[in-house]
Amino acid sequence: MDFNALFANVDWTDIWKACGETLYMVGLSTLFTALIGLPLGILVVLTSPGHLLQNRPVFGLLSFIINIFRSIPFIILMIMLIPLTQILVGTSIGVSAAIPPLVIGSAPFFARLVEVSLREVDKGVIEMAQSMGATTWQIIARVLLPEARSGIIAGITITIVALVGYTAMAGVIGGGGLGDLAIRFGYQRFQTDVMLVTTVIMILLVQVFQSVGDRFVRYFNRK
Repeated sequence: MDFNALFANVDWTDIWKACGETLYMVGLSTLFTALIGLPLGILVVLTSPGHLLQNRPVFGLLSFIINIFRSIPFIILMIMLIPLTQILVGTSIGVSAAIPPLVIGSAPFFARLVEVSLREVDKGVIEMAQSMGATTWQIIARVLLPEARSGIIAGITITIVALVGYTAMAGVIGGGGLGDLAIRFGYQRFQTDVMLVTTVIMILLVQVFQSVGDRFVRYFNRK
């Protein structure tokens, strides 16, 4: 079998460049998603009824905002955020332009996963820390986060996998990466080999991210 003939339309330089762009988008988006989603998830839990900073109005507002952004399909969210993206990065196309919608789309999703993990922490442990005079910050840093650590890591893994899919959708508006390559060449120019290669690479990326995340979860579960 002639390998070059089978993938005649595939420019491997473009493929590896697009792969690097996808990793860049996923990595940077994951960083900002964690920086926003983790505090947001913690705040939702703390302000919920019966918790340390119980505040129904704040809890209701945060939950409402999270639910709104989680309910908007990502492709529509990207289009809605084009004016904001232009303000933040100076352009609405390219790799950098994909970061704001990726973060805004994934941060509420990750915040919910953090919320679920924190709610699984035994309330008896929290009450014990309170009885020993621990402050709210100490309870967060030394009780809630350590107890929910494996669940939060699992949430990050799920979010990263979701971001890989989001970067593919970002290609619809010229976001760069493997998704952009698949759409411009694989779909619009009917180059099936390009579509196949980009799809396989994205599947491999998901498998690697999921495998690494699962290993971290197992490691911290043993500690």
